[in-house]
Amino acid sequence: MANKKILASEITAEKIYYDRRNFLKKIGFASAAIGFSPLLSFANMSQAKKIPHDIKDSLTSFKDVTSYNNFYEFGLQKSSPKAHAHKMKVDPWSVEISGHIETNKTYALEDLVKLASLEERVYRLRCVEGWSMVIPWIGFSLSVLLKKLALTSRAKYIIFETLFRPDEMEGQKSRVLDWPYLEALRIDEAMHPLTLLCFGVYGKVLPNQNGAPVRLIIPWKYGFKSIKSIVKIKFVESMPKTTWALSNPNEYGFYANVNPNVDHPRWTQATERRIGDSILAKRRKTEFLNGYAEEVGYLYSGLDLKKNF
Repeated sequence: MANKKILASEITAEKIYYDRRNFLKKIGFASAAIGFSPLLSFANMSQAKKIPHDIKDSLTSFKDVTSYNNFYEFGLQKSSPKAHAHKMKVDPWSVEISGHIETNKTYALEDLVKLASLEERVYRLRCVEGWSMVIPWIGFSLSVLLKKLALTSRAKYIIFETLFRPDEMEGQKSRVLDWPYLEALRIDEAMHPLTLLCFGVYGKVLPNQNGAPVRLIIPWKYGFKSIKSIVKIKFVESMPKTTWALSNPNEYGFYANVNPNVDHPRWTQATERRIGDSILAKRRKTEFLNGYAEEVGYLYSGLDLKKNF
C-alpha cells in the first residue's frame, strides 16, 4: 500500500456558491483549508503517477457542453436534453445508499456531501463517446465518500441508478432502454481519485441536461459509464448487469474502457471528433484509456481488454 500526495499548487480549488438552496453556504466548503492528503490516500496506488488534473487541451465551450448531450431519459437527439431536461425537478434530492455497508441509509444531497467532508475542486478532464469534449467538472473523488460508508469485505462492485420519473423525463416513456438506467464499477475503479462525484461545471451548478444535481465522471471510460442524476448507490458482491450491456451485450461490455484497438461493431473507435472543432478538421486519434493509461492502467493488469471490452 502506498499513499500518493498532491501539492496544493497542483489542483485548482474553487469555492462555488450554488443558486439551488444556497447549497454550498449550508455545507460550508472552504477554499483551501482542509488539505489534500484525504483526497489521495488510497490502497494499491503505488503504480499510479501524477493525476492529470489540468490537461493542456483547450476547453470545450460552455454552450457546447450544455447543448450537445447524450441523456436518453430526455430523448435520442443530442439536442433533446437541453430542450426537455428543465422539466426534471431536482430540489429536494436524496440518494439511497445500501448493500454491503455498515448502515443502509437515504441521504439528502446536502448531507451526502457533508459526509464526504471535502471542499469542491475543479478537474479539467477529457470525456469521450465517439466524440470528445474537455470539461472543467466540479466535484470530489468518490473514494472520499466511500471511505466514510464502512464497506464490508463482500462489497466488490458498486451499482448506480438514475432517477426514474417518466412524467418529467419523457424519454423514459419509450422502450429504447430498460429503465431506470443502471451503471456499475468494480470497487477499485470506484476508489481511484479520478472517479468523481460531480455537482457543477464551469463554475456553475450542474445543469439538468448534464446530470443534475449529482453525477459520476470516469474520464478513462466511454461517456455512457458516467451515469447522471443519481438516486441510488448499492454495494454488491457479484458483477452486476448494466443498462447498455443488458440492451446489447455484443456491443457494450461491463468495462467500456476507451480502447482504440476495439471497434464498436458498427463504427470505428480508433478516432474521435472533438466538439467545437471546425467541420473541416481531421478526426483525432483516440488515446488508449483516453490518455489516462499511466494513471489507471494498473487497474487492468493481466486483464484482456479486447475480450473484456
